[in-house]
Amino acid sequence: MELEACDIIVIGAGIAGATAAAHLAPRHRVVLLEAEESAGFHTTGRSAAIWIRHYGSPDARILTAASRGFFDAPPPGFGALIHARDVVHLAPPEKLAALEAMLAEAPEMRRLDLATLRARVPALRPDYAVAAAMEPDCFDMDVHALHQGFLRQVTQHGGRLALRQRAARIWRAGGRWHAEALGGTVFAAPLLVNAAGAWGDEVAALAGLPRIGLQPKRRTACIIDPGAFDCTDWPMLGDVGHSWYVRPEARRKLMVSPADETDSAPLDAQPDELDVAIGIDRMQQALDIPVTRVEHKWAGLRTFTPDRGLAIGAGVEPGFFWMVGQGGYGIQTAPAAGRLLAALIEGRVPEADVTPAIPLCDPRRFSK
Repeated sequence: MELEACDIIVIGAGIAGATAAAHLAPRHRVVLLEAEESAGFHTTGRSAAIWIRHYGSPDARILTAASRGFFDAPPPGFGALIHARDVVHLAPPEKLAALEAMLAEAPEMRRLDLATLRARVPALRPDYAVAAAMEPDCFDMDVHALHQGFLRQVTQHGGRLALRQRAARIWRAGGRWHAEALGGTVFAAPLLVNAAGAWGDEVAALAGLPRIGLQPKRRTACIIDPGAFDCTDWPMLGDVGHSWYVRPEARRKLMVSPADETDSAPLDAQPDELDVAIGIDRMQQALDIPVTRVEHKWAGLRTFTPDRGLAIGAGVEPGFFWMVGQGGYGIQTAPAAGRLLAALIEGRVPEADVTPAIPLCDPRRFSK
């Protein structure tokens, strides 16, 4: 049996594991264990990839805001990460109260005149919405560039990305965590970070630790041609109840989603034909766009904790840390989440912009 010693084992090389490892690698020998043949295969590579300030749980919003500076001015090796994209929330008559509540909660959001919106999005049906609000300070994120940038930081600082190394056994002995991969190699370190996404509870169970109640949920999306419409500069559009959304994609296409959250086991999610049809139908109630063919469809898993907050920090067992439960906010919170976890692991006082999130995302709240 081959033994490979390091300072920190990070399980899972999606955006959560990559950013955790990148923030730890400058000061520690890090091994990033990934079960698949490529990093970010299941969730990171299937993200809708838009940064929205007022989205998600309270701790996610704190970390989203704290990540903004990174996206605006990324360090060398990342390149440009953002492209400005407004987000527009539409209110059918029965959702007007929800829109008013959203406006009251988010002072940066502003009402949008429907005639002005229709001039920008001529496909908008005149009888769908009675009001609209726009969140202007949003942007598309280059998820691939962000993810690969963090992975490069890991290797540049001497860390190792170990692909096709699914953990088969995890145990603690002699003050070190041991993770035995299916190939037989045993990785050993005083600290272990569980960044396994939808498989986070399975990793905890392998380590003999209690699950925290993670629930993966399937999200479906598809690509369509908007026909005569040039949607390149359209905002992201959806109803205020979050029952559908569309956003422009490359080559003047539209991505459509029913914003579904279907409970799932941790697996390689596949799109459901009914969900694709529901997404298109809901979109067509708002936009006069004929759909004759779905060009591409896919699904991914968004994994939530029981209270839908994040789980970042120490677990109940010494040396075991969690970096899971990102739901749909993992990309936009990644830079600040990595900073926060590294500070907690190293016993440093976290920066002031992430400090308010600490009690909200403490994984130990699920063991009380």
